[in-house]
Amino acid sequence: MKIVHAYKIYRPDVNGGIPAVMAMLCLYRVAGSTNEIVVARRFGWFRKYLFDNAPVTATTSFGTLFSTPLAPTFPSYLIGQAKTADILVHHAPFPLTDTAIAIGLPKSVSLIVYWHAEIVGRSFLKWLVSPLLRHTLRRADKIVVSNEFVAQNSPLLSSYREKTSVIPYGVDTQYWAAITPSEQGVVDELRAKYPRLIVAVGRLVPYKGYDVLLRAICKVDAQVVIIGDGPLQKKLERLAVRLGVSNRVTIRRTLDRDNVKTYLHAARMLVMPSISEAEAFGIVQIEAMAAGRPVVNTSLSTAVPHIARHGIEGLTVPPNNSDALADALRHLLDHPALAEQMGAAARSRAKAEYDEPRFLERINALYQEVRPHIEAASNS
Repeated sequence: MKIVHAYKIYRPDVNGGIPAVMAMLCLYRVAGSTNEIVVARRFGWFRKYLFDNAPVTATTSFGTLFSTPLAPTFPSYLIGQAKTADILVHHAPFPLTDTAIAIGLPKSVSLIVYWHAEIVGRSFLKWLVSPLLRHTLRRADKIVVSNEFVAQNSPLLSSYREKTSVIPYGVDTQYWAAITPSEQGVVDELRAKYPRLIVAVGRLVPYKGYDVLLRAICKVDAQVVIIGDGPLQKKLERLAVRLGVSNRVTIRRTLDRDNVKTYLHAARMLVMPSISEAEAFGIVQIEAMAAGRPVVNTSLSTAVPHIARHGIEGLTVPPNNSDALADALRHLLDHPALAEQMGAAARSRAKAEYDEPRFLERINALYQEVRPHIEAASNS
């Protein structure tokens, strides 16, 4: 069985939640299956390479417009690869994949639409591609969402509830929970350097709300490390200087996951100050929860506030509200026993609900549903 995963961009051109999910799916194999990834470049010429043991084809891109690669050959290339596939997994949103499906996806190929997020804040683009999206959803054998609230709050998905499956994302909770003796040494050094450390992890893009976080830190005695890169780095650094918090805010370019893990273990909490529905889930929440850290998130109409829940695994505040965010951060910093209690609850929830084997078991069942002849056995 051949499974083709299609998305707009992949590692190493970009890191993030959707590429992480794709990598996990490609490392996990139903017996006798192969996985292939077809994406576009952020900017650059066609290339083929192996990443995390999965073959990746990245088609030529001349840049991006509305966060979408300008990759004119992507649809035709994807159609060619899909013709020999058993299952096409469309990691949405990416309108060029919808274009390929409309042009020439064979009826013999099962289609899974992995609905990671809505197109948010780009009304013209959404209007332009809505007919393609509806065609894709009609054609889909299954639609996957990470949380029931994603389906409930999506006007496009409302007509397709009967073929929508809820499969929460998963992470290797054992990895994020455990640290080696050498990693513990790094954690101790970080705690000595940053005794009231707050960590944020994610791309430096507008919907992450890092400008709100910087304004909140003006009112909080704490040190902040933001781990990520993106187009807003210089703007955020200038804002930190203007607000007078540059001595307490550090932006670290994207780190490998071992280093991210040590920062999470050193931190008093994770903060995710996202301000729009473009933040559909926030996988980093699970990673921090597995590390035993409480989470401060925002009350978006997505899965976000239902992962780390208010008053149980963390605190939830209104989006785009620096005063409320500052109050929540300060409350957990000033009440370490409460933060520890929430961190313990977070670790338990991550293990029970979001562990990688549970996620992959659900994916395996989905594959069997769209391709009944697939054997249930899997290998590493």
